Amino acid sequence: MMKKNVFLLIVTLLLTGCGDTDNKQNKSFAMSSLSSSTITAVIDSLTVKAPAADIELLKRGVNHCATFWTPTDGTDDEFTAFCMANFAATPEAKAQLFAKLQTNLEILYGNYNKINVDLKVPLHVTGSELTDIDMRFGALDPFAHFFDDMFASKIAFVTLLNFPFYTLEEKNTLGNSWTRAEWAYARLGDLYTARIPAHVSQALAQVSSEADNYISAYNIIMGNLRSEADEQLFADNMALISHWGLRDELKSNYSQGVKGHEKQRIIYEVIKHIVLQDIPQQVINDTTCLWKPISNKIYHGTEEIAAVPEPDTRYKMLYNIYRATIDVDAYSPIYSTYLQRAFDQQMEVSAEDIVKMFTDFITSGQVKQVAQLIETRLGRPLEPFDIWYDGFKSRSTLNEDDLSQLTRRRYPTVAGYEASLPSQLMQLGFSRQKAAEICAKVKVDPSRGAGHAWGALMKSDKARLRTRVAANGMDYKGYNIATHEFGHNVEQTISLNDVDNYVMNGVPSTAFTEALAFVFQKRDLSLLGYNAVSDEAVALQALDIFWGCYEIMGVALVDIRTWQWLYEHPNATVSELKATIIKNATDIWNIYYAPIFGEDNSPVLGIYSHMIDIPLYLPNYPYGHIVEFQLEQQIAGKNLGDEILRIYPVGRLTPNLWMQHAVGSDVSVTPLLNATQQAIDQFNSKH
Repeated sequence: MMKKNVFLLIVTLLLTGCGDTDNKQNKSFAMSSLSSSTITAVIDSLTVKAPAADIELLKRGVNHCATFWTPTDGTDDEFTAFCMANFAATPEAKAQLFAKLQTNLEILYGNYNKINVDLKVPLHVTGSELTDIDMRFGALDPFAHFFDDMFASKIAFVTLLNFPFYTLEEKNTLGNSWTRAEWAYARLGDLYTARIPAHVSQALAQVSSEADNYISAYNIIMGNLRSEADEQLFADNMALISHWGLRDELKSNYSQGVKGHEKQRIIYEVIKHIVLQDIPQQVINDTTCLWKPISNKIYHGTEEIAAVPEPDTRYKMLYNIYRATIDVDAYSPIYSTYLQRAFDQQMEVSAEDIVKMFTDFITSGQVKQVAQLIETRLGRPLEPFDIWYDGFKSRSTLNEDDLSQLTRRRYPTVAGYEASLPSQLMQLGFSRQKAAEICAKVKVDPSRGAGHAWGALMKSDKARLRTRVAANGMDYKGYNIATHEFGHNVEQTISLNDVDNYVMNGVPSTAFTEALAFVFQKRDLSLLGYNAVSDEAVALQALDIFWGCYEIMGVALVDIRTWQWLYEHPNATVSELKATIIKNATDIWNIYYAPIFGEDNSPVLGIYSHMIDIPLYLPNYPYGHIVEFQLEQQIAGKNLGDEILRIYPVGRLTPNLWMQHAVGSDVSVTPLLNATQQAIDQFNSKH
C-alpha cells in the first residue's frame, strides 16, 4: 500500500513538474510579461547594490523570479522596485531570510497537513458509515490556495529571487561540494517551480480522492468464491482488497500444498477479471452472490443469474486524474509534464535512467536461473501468478494461521499494538530513550484500506500508522503490513525531527522511505521471536529481493508506458485508455515474462492499484528494493538502530549523494545481481 513521504508529496502536489516527453496537451505557458531589457537592468542595478554577491546566483534569481511575474503582480517598474527592495545583499541577510522562511513554512505545511489528515479520518480510519459529506470534506485540498496566497503576498517572489532553482544535473554535479546551508538554500529553491491556480489544485485533489476511495473500498468476498466443482475454498469472513489483499493471500498459500495451489489459481482468475473489467459488478463488496471466477458465472443460491460486468470504472478513475493533471501542466514551466514531475522532480532520477535500469535487470541472466530454482522448489512448471512466489522468505515454511493466532494474542487491539512499538524498536537496536522518543511521535489507527503511513510536517505533530485490525485482533497480514508502515513512520520521524534544516527534511524520494519500510518488514518474524540467521538465510534474502524486483519492475514499466501513451494521445477516451493498459501489460509480459512462465498474453501486470490512484508511484518500489539491498549490506553485522540514526538525519540529498553518505556508493543494481548469482551458485552446489 502507498506510504506517504509527506513533505515530498505536498511539494509535488503544490509545485507539480518534470519529465522526458513533450507535453502535447500543454497550453502555451505565457506567464511573464516583463521585457528582457527590464530583467537586464535589474541585474545590473543589483550588481551595483550588492558588489559582493555571486553574480551567477544573482542572475539566476532574477530570471527565475521574472518567469512567474504576471501583469497582475505589477508593472516592469514595480518588478524593478520589488527586486531592489527584497534582494538579500549580504550572507548575513540571506541567512536571516532563510531562517524566517523555513520557520514559517513549517507552520504552514505542518498545519495544512494536519488539517488534511484530520479531514480524511472518516475515509481512512474505520468507524461510522461513510456519508456524502465525509467524502466532500475528504476531497477538500487545504493546500489548494497555497500558490495563490504565496504569489499574491509576494512571499514566493522573495524566495525565487534569493534562493534560485537548480536542475537535477546541477544538484548532482555541484552538491558534493555544497555545505549543509547551501543544500538547504537549494532545496528552498525547489519550492516554486510552478504557479498552479487554486481551482486546478482542487480539481486534482477531488479526482485523486475519488480514485483513492474507489481503490480503498474495492473488496472481494472470498468466502463467496466457488471452484468449478462448486467447492468453497476460502473462509466465510475473508474480504480481500484489490490488489494487496488478493496478492498477499496468494503468497500465503505456497505452503498449503494442492489445496493452496488451487486457491492461487482461483485468485489469479479474479485478478484477470479485475484488469480486463469483465468482473461482475455484483461480486464487488457484495455478500449475496456466489461467484465461479474460472467460468465467470454468478449465482443466487443454486440459481445462476446474469452477470453484469463492472463498467470501466477502474480506468475512468485514472482517466480523470490524467485530465486534471494536464491542467496542472499548463502552469508548470520547469517540469511541464507529469512524467517529468514523477521522475526528475519526485524521484530525482530521469525516466530514461529508470527504464534502462529496470530493463537491464529483468533481462539479466539471473532471471532464468532463479526461475529454474523456483520450479525445483515448487516441483512444477511456473505459472503466471508465480511472479509473486514467496518461498524465499523465512516465513514461507510457517503456517500463516499459526502466525495469526500469535499476532492476535499479542495485539488484540490497535492500542495494544501501539503500546508495543517502543519494545519493537529496542529489539532492533534502538536505545530505550530513542525508542520512546520516536514512538511518542507515532499514532496507530485501524485502517479502512490495506494500510498506510502518513508522516507529520511539523515537529509538534505525529506520524500516522494505519493498518487493519479485526474484532478478534490483528492477524498476521495486518501485522506484516503494520511492520512495513512502522518503518515508514520511523523514517518520517527521524528525518523530520533530527535533520538540521526543516527544508531538508525527508529523504531523496519515496523509494528511500520504502527501503527502510522493507528493512523493517523483513524483520517482522524476528520481532515475534523467530530468530534464524544463517548463510542460507542471507542467500534467500537476496533471492527474495531479486524476485520481488523482477515482478514490480514490469508493473512499473506498464505504468510508465501508459503515461507516455497518454501524452502522445491527448484526446484518448476511457475505453482507449483501458485497451492501452491491457495491451501494455500483455506486451511487456510477452517480451520479458512469457519466456519464463510459459504463457502468453497474461494481463497480470495491470493489477496494481497504485497504477490507478497514484500513477507513476510504482517505480519507487523496485528502486526502493535496490536501495534496501544496499542498505542491508551496509547494516550487516552492525547495530540496526545506530545505522538508521547515522544515515537518515542527513535529509533530502539527491539519491546518489544520499547513498554515498549511507553506503559509500551510488544507487546500483550490481550488488543485488552479484549477490543473487552467489545465492544461485550456493543452492546449486548443494542440490
